[in-house]
Amino acid sequence: MKRYCLALDLIDDPALIAEYEHWHKKENTWPEITESIKDAGIVSMQIYRTGNRLFMIMDTADDFDFDIKAAMDADNPKVQEWEELMWKFQQPLPWAEPGEKWVLMDKIFRLG
Repeated sequence: MKRYCLALDLIDDPALIAEYEHWHKKENTWPEITESIKDAGIVSMQIYRTGNRLFMIMDTADDFDFDIKAAMDADNPKVQEWEELMWKFQQPLPWAEPGEKWVLMDKIFRLG
C-alpha cells in the first residue's frame, strides 16, 4: 500500500468554507464520486482543514497511478461536474503549477 499527502487552499470565506464542508459530509457526497475514487485504486481518503488550508491523506493500492486517475476523471462526466462545483470553493496554492489543484506534499519526517 502507498500513502500520499496533498494540500490545497480554499477561498478564505467562512460561508464558502461551510458550504465546502457541507458537500463533504457523508450524506452529501455524491456516490458516483466515491465510486470513482475507489475504482482508481484509492483504498482510504481523509481530508483535514485548518483555516482555509486542506490536507488530504490517500492510501492506495500499490499500482495506483495519478495519470491513470486523471484520465479516468477526464472521461467521467459526473467527476467533471463535481470538480467544477468544488472549484467554486478552491484556489491553487501559490506555488502550484498552472491548472494544478491538489499539490503532492514531500515527507520530511517519520517516527517509527
